[in-house]
Amino acid sequence: MIFDFSFILTVATLVTGVIWGLDAWLWKPRRLERAAAAGTPAENVREPIVVEYARSFFPVILIVLVIRSFLFEPFRIPSDSMMPTLLDGDFIFVNKFAYGLRLPVVNSKVVDIGAPKRGDVIVFRLPSDPSVNYIKRLVGLPGDHISVRRQRVFINNVPVPVTLDGTYEGPRNTGVQADAQQGIESLDGVDHRVLFIPERTESSRDYDQVVPANQYFFMGDNRDNSRDSRFPEVGFVPEENLVGKAVRIWLNWDLPDAPIWNRIGDAIK
Repeated sequence: MIFDFSFILTVATLVTGVIWGLDAWLWKPRRLERAAAAGTPAENVREPIVVEYARSFFPVILIVLVIRSFLFEPFRIPSDSMMPTLLDGDFIFVNKFAYGLRLPVVNSKVVDIGAPKRGDVIVFRLPSDPSVNYIKRLVGLPGDHISVRRQRVFINNVPVPVTLDGTYEGPRNTGVQADAQQGIESLDGVDHRVLFIPERTESSRDYDQVVPANQYFFMGDNRDNSRDSRFPEVGFVPEENLVGKAVRIWLNWDLPDAPIWNRIGDAIK
C-alpha cells in the first residue's frame, strides 16, 4: 500500500460517500419523521453541515480520483536527467491506462491493455522507495542482454543506432555542460535525442546485465548525468512499479527562464 495523494483522494472519496449514503438511507428519513411529528414542513428541515459538505465534495473528489487513477495524471519534472527531451520545470501528463488499469493505493492491475515498448518515456515508482516517482526511457525489456560501453548502448549484442548531431544549443541548467554533445538515438524505430559529455567517454559508467523476467531496464536521455537502472539504488524496475507513459508537456515553469512558451503542448517522444 502506497500512502500518497491517491491514498488521500481514496480516503476522502470513501468518507464523503459513506456520510452522504448514510444520510440518504438512514439519517434523512429520521430527520423528516421528527420534523413531521413536530409539525415542521420538510422544506424547512436543514441537513447537518457535515452532510452538506460530503454531498457537495463527493462527486468532485470522485471525478478527480477516477481521472488521476485511470486516465491521466500530472507530474512535474524535478531534474535534468531526461534532457534534452524533458527539462527541469516541465509539467507533463502521464497516460495511466497505456499499460493497463490499476486500482489506486493497492496498485493491483485489473485490466490488461498494452505492454511497454522500447523507447517509451515512462514514470515508475522507485523499487527501493515506492513513494518516489522516477521518469526515464525504457531501454531493456525482460530477457534483454543490456551492455553499455564507452557511452554506447548494446541490446542483445547489437549496438543501438546513434548519430551525433553537434553541440547542444537548447535551454541549459546545471546538468548540461557547455560542450555537451547531442545525438539522435533510435530504439526500435523510435528516434529521440540524447546528450553526452565528451570528456566522460573513458570514465562513463559501463554496464552488462540480463534483464530479469517481468522487469525493465531504464536510462535517462542525459546519459552522463542520470541515476537510472545502471545504478544499484535504482536497478531493474518490476512491472507492477510502472505508473504510466509520459505523453505531453502542458507547461514549463522553472525560474529564471519560466515559462518556455514553445514547449507547451509538445508531444513527448
